[in-house]
Amino acid sequence: MMYPEDKQKMREWIWKTLEDKKLLDSPKPGYGRIPNFKGAEKAAQMLRGTEEWMESEMIFSSPDSAQTKVREYALRDEKLLIMASPKLKKGYLLVDSKNLDGHEKSASTIRGAFKYGKTLKHFPVVDLVVEGSVAVDLSGRRLGKGGGYGDQEISHLFREKSIHGDTPLVTTIHEIQIVKEVPTEPHDKKINMIVTSQDVIRIR
Repeated sequence: MMYPEDKQKMREWIWKTLEDKKLLDSPKPGYGRIPNFKGAEKAAQMLRGTEEWMESEMIFSSPDSAQTKVREYALRDEKLLIMASPKLKKGYLLVDSKNLDGHEKSASTIRGAFKYGKTLKHFPVVDLVVEGSVAVDLSGRRLGKGGGYGDQEISHLFREKSIHGDTPLVTTIHEIQIVKEVPTEPHDKKINMIVTSQDVIRIR
């Protein structure tokens, strides 16, 4: 299959393909967003079953809708959750599953994280990072929606020494979002684990 070689054209190709194949859940349209793909919940279940997940106590997640179930499972599994605020305008939030009293589903949303979480001032060690993506390839190159927020989040975690080279950097996506090669620039950050509704791909 031929894929666009330009970043924005590749985003538009992915968004259109997901829409044409009716593979998008709300919010719609998917254009301009990290797409909330059909199968996101099953991908979250796949991630939940991995050794990396089971060994983690502190999970970092982007705020994207496609990763809502990932955040909910983190809280249901009594893990600590750090969530980036949308566009990083309000920094980062820490949600402690011990303080939710059955409100894990609500706390996994952006509004709920602000309600039940607290602003994070000092980064702890993070055991697993989950980012939303528009496209990825099997070398770990990742394409976001164009704002650079995912790269900023990963860079911040490295600067704070919250993560290291062996930390699982995961994205949950639809299989269609795996492309032959994502166009990259020097500042782009790679991931090392791809999880779909059908498979777990570890990148060494």
